[in-house]
Amino acid sequence: MLNKRADKLELLRIAEAVALEKSIDKELIINSMETGIAKAAKSKFGNENEIQVNINRDNGDIEIFRKLLIVESPENNNTEISLESAKALNNEKKLGEEILQPLPTFDFGRIAAQTAKQVISFSVREAEKERQFNDFIDKKDTILSGIVKRLEFGNVIVDLGKAEAIIQKNEMIPRENIKAGDRIKAYCYDVRREQRGQQIFLSRAHPKFMEKLFIQEVPEIYDGLIEIKSSARDPGSRAKICVKAIDTSLDPVGACVGMRGSRVQAVVNELQGEKIDIVNWSEDITVVVSNALSPAEVLKVNVYEDAKKLDVILNEENLSKAIGRRGQNVRLATKLINYEINIMTDQEESEKRQEEFKDRTENLMKNLEVDETLGQLLVAEGFSSIDLIKNCELNDLVKIEGIEEETAKELIERAAEFHKKSQEEIQQKIEDLGLETDLINHKGLTPGMLLTLGEKKILTLNDFADLASDELIGGFDIIKGEKVKINGYLEDFALSRTEADELIMKAREKIYNN
Repeated sequence: MLNKRADKLELLRIAEAVALEKSIDKELIINSMETGIAKAAKSKFGNENEIQVNINRDNGDIEIFRKLLIVESPENNNTEISLESAKALNNEKKLGEEILQPLPTFDFGRIAAQTAKQVISFSVREAEKERQFNDFIDKKDTILSGIVKRLEFGNVIVDLGKAEAIIQKNEMIPRENIKAGDRIKAYCYDVRREQRGQQIFLSRAHPKFMEKLFIQEVPEIYDGLIEIKSSARDPGSRAKICVKAIDTSLDPVGACVGMRGSRVQAVVNELQGEKIDIVNWSEDITVVVSNALSPAEVLKVNVYEDAKKLDVILNEENLSKAIGRRGQNVRLATKLINYEINIMTDQEESEKRQEEFKDRTENLMKNLEVDETLGQLLVAEGFSSIDLIKNCELNDLVKIEGIEEETAKELIERAAEFHKKSQEEIQQKIEDLGLETDLINHKGLTPGMLLTLGEKKILTLNDFADLASDELIGGFDIIKGEKVKINGYLEDFALSRTEADELIMKAREKIYNN
């Protein structure tokens, strides 16, 4: 194809055909041809030569040049040329500049032709990979549809037409029966550029897959009249989706359910029978959690905004409904609203409050040396800790009936004295426990936290980085159908899960960067 006898226009026809077939730029094909011919020319004229090839875009003429540097006394004729010889080619050239010296066209030998072919094929393959990557990077965060090509070790390879995608085993809906030849939909959550080409990752278990299906089925969501606030899934079993009406005249839950449940049923069918709870969003988090824990009837919700925690109080008969089978209902609700939910009966809440009141009263009695009546009075008026008393204004205490100004001053002084003494004791205990400096200086850990960690034998930054957030703040697990409390090392310090995760991640970053 690339010799003197070849029809020169054939080159341009080949370039155009390949560009059309591979959906890549014709100019890129011609550039790769020039590179391939230059590679072949090097094997003909010598590898030390710097060869440049130009293919005329109109008539297919091939021009081959050797690039030379203009010097006074050439030492290598393959890379240098005298000024006199250069001026014979181009009279305007000067010393130190480069010039292109025409080389004769030649018949490609078998090896040279093979070399050119390999370079062109490689360039075309790379351009095709780049084109496919650019095509699919825009399809990230969308639903893609294709034909199941084959199954490999539990993973599903999907033919998307111009490329293949993979649904990894853990991204499939459990117990889903997929076989070769099936048409399948999935959510594209990642597109990566890799050595062998782009890798397209799909998921049928991702919460976003359900969200995108609702966008397809509910025109009001597609048109922006209803907004999806959040979603959570236990793939193949149950899911929750929280929706908000932008147009207040709309019923967002009703719109998502559809006439006789037609819209939600279409999503359920695609998710292999997954039960879907549609939750109405509200500015009031107590309303959202009550809706999210349906069908359980909630009596009261205590919100701890700073710690991102909720105490949900209900009666005994609603307890199992709120928790759900194996804790599924409360677990999905937790993911949906991004608050840690503590389910308790009204009796448990009453006992908890009584216990907290008793503990706080005893703390004030012991450390501020006040009698039980004054201790109970302070706790009842909101002064539940020594720090609150230490930091309060004198008038705040004097306002309380039964507390004189002199008593108030004494209380604040005793609180300040106790705080100072306890901080000194904590610092001494931290030193005695042998905590390493890196852990002591880790931003976000208070002296009290450090003391607690030291008592639990968490002495180094490495020890701390190995922890999980549940080990820090505690949580709940379902064991044999029963909800069991798991105590956290720093549970008494009201850390939120986000704060705990951030402390651990920063510790890991410090270790890995050193």
